Amino acid sequence: MVDLSESGAVSPGHGRHGQGSGNNGKKTSKKARTRRGKRGRRRRNKKNNRNNKTPPPYLPPEAEEGNIEYKLKLVNPTQYRFEHLATQLKWRLQEGRGEAVYQIGVEDNGLLVGLTEADMKASLKTLKRMAEKVGADITLLREREVDYDLDRNTRKIAEVLVRKVPDDQQFLDLRVAVLGNVDAGKSTLLGVLTQGELDNGRGRARLNLFRHLHEIQTGRTSSISFEILGFNSKGEVVNYSESRTAEEICESSSKMITFIDLAGHHKYLKTTIFGLTSYCPDFAMLVVSANTGIAGTTREHLGLAMALKVPIFIVVSKVDLCSRGTVERTVRQLERVLKQPGCNKVPMVVSSPDDAVTAAQQFTQSSCITPIFTLSTVSGESLDLLKVFLNILPPLSNSKEQEELMQQLTEFQVDEIYSVPDVGTVVGGTLYSGVCREGERLVVGPTDEGRFLRLKVGSIQRNRSACRVLRAGQAATLALGNFDRSLLRKGMVMVSPKMNPTICCQFEAAIVLLFHAKTFRRGSQVTVHVGNVRQTATVECLHGKDELRTGERAVVRFRFIKHPEYLRLGAKLLFREGVTKGIGHVSRLLPPFQNHDQNQNQNHDQNLQEH
Repeated sequence: MVDLSESGAVSPGHGRHGQGSGNNGKKTSKKARTRRGKRGRRRRNKKNNRNNKTPPPYLPPEAEEGNIEYKLKLVNPTQYRFEHLATQLKWRLQEGRGEAVYQIGVEDNGLLVGLTEADMKASLKTLKRMAEKVGADITLLREREVDYDLDRNTRKIAEVLVRKVPDDQQFLDLRVAVLGNVDAGKSTLLGVLTQGELDNGRGRARLNLFRHLHEIQTGRTSSISFEILGFNSKGEVVNYSESRTAEEICESSSKMITFIDLAGHHKYLKTTIFGLTSYCPDFAMLVVSANTGIAGTTREHLGLAMALKVPIFIVVSKVDLCSRGTVERTVRQLERVLKQPGCNKVPMVVSSPDDAVTAAQQFTQSSCITPIFTLSTVSGESLDLLKVFLNILPPLSNSKEQEELMQQLTEFQVDEIYSVPDVGTVVGGTLYSGVCREGERLVVGPTDEGRFLRLKVGSIQRNRSACRVLRAGQAATLALGNFDRSLLRKGMVMVSPKMNPTICCQFEAAIVLLFHAKTFRRGSQVTVHVGNVRQTATVECLHGKDELRTGERAVVRFRFIKHPEYLRLGAKLLFREGVTKGIGHVSRLLPPFQNHDQNQNQNHDQNLQEH
């Protein structure tokens, strides 16, 4: 009876699958139920796939500002519509400082609809006509299939780069600081990119970059050098392989990448920090050798770039020297470091042209994305991926920010001083704000006494070619004629006579102590870097605290030990002494002399000394 009741209890739920008796019947019914459930789910999934569309992919909704434009299609527009589209393209180019990206086959809300082959061909033809009308060229970056609807034909979306043809030297200029440990291959990589020839494996490509005999003899960079790589309006590389001079490269390029080659050896760390703080790089390229991995100053350089909030991408070089496993181990090591709480970065390994396009766009949109390239300067492996990335890399600042800076009074930071035969004194640096023209009269200072001296700008050169007008954010060299070089030093500024420059011997800064072996207290001496200013300063007091330990924050008063300096409120500050390191920003300026603040406006004209 028990057996019958058990089998009877099973059979109503399972029909003929429940035949049998006792435990065997139960086991069979469970297996059957599982099989039946799986078959049912599979049938339902197939039905859903036939009847339901998978959710369509989206891009972020189109922004009114910026250089990215979405267009569903551009097929046979009327003349009036065409004129409107051309005006719209002109606006997008202005927003991107000469560059714009068009997504064809995408609605304004970001829905990826896609176009048939005929419509895509007609849309690209219209876009080319629009670009020609505003003096630009187009480059197809990539095409992607949109197949979320299985019942329709395959449709595509296209991503197109529109770039202005070079006009009166108004090319887009991006500055990239090159960081990494000694012998990582920084100078060799730049030599290959800018000269257009692969290395021979013994460092031949870097010889043209060195500035001093001892650099050639040791193979190690000890000074800051600048190298240029151009891209024309069609996205093709312009370098010394086809152009004999820098002037020819500038004339042919719509976009210029200026590489700031910095020293990797710890002995030259102060030079490297000066390059990062003074030359205001837009991006930093950290070069890591595949066979040695993260070694020497690599972590320190990564930390410096992050402390100064410079977006960073990584190049793993010398992959031809080691096995695939060693390269992967180095990449994993980098990924672990980047994901640590102190970094909080999202590593993105670039292995195809499509990856390079995605990396370039996401890199500037999100501060946490860190692209990683693995390449060889001997075999040329993956070198093209880095060129694609650099070609598409957009500027960080938009045209509105650029315009606002240009409306301000002229301020030029003096980073380098030269004496050139038949030219006289020449200064190199970056125009922080305003516009500078040939023949303009400015004042330079502060001197050791806190004064500013009058001078006249002769000729201007930008990227080694003559230039009549210098705009905010651009780097250049200015000829000052027979102005006495001994009166100049690095860290000075050349400003408009209308400006009332704030100079100080003492200042306060809100800081965080990154590392200190013991304690940081009153009387400590550190080397302070603020923009192009580099000088030793003494800690006068710590507000609300007697001493600081690693990781602690405070407002600290510093006093320069040699001469007053020109500082701006809110400027980023970095200080170091041995293993001691800290970062912060300038929060308050104190006058160099007790009565200076009261008499500054009255004495300003007296302080301008005719040289």
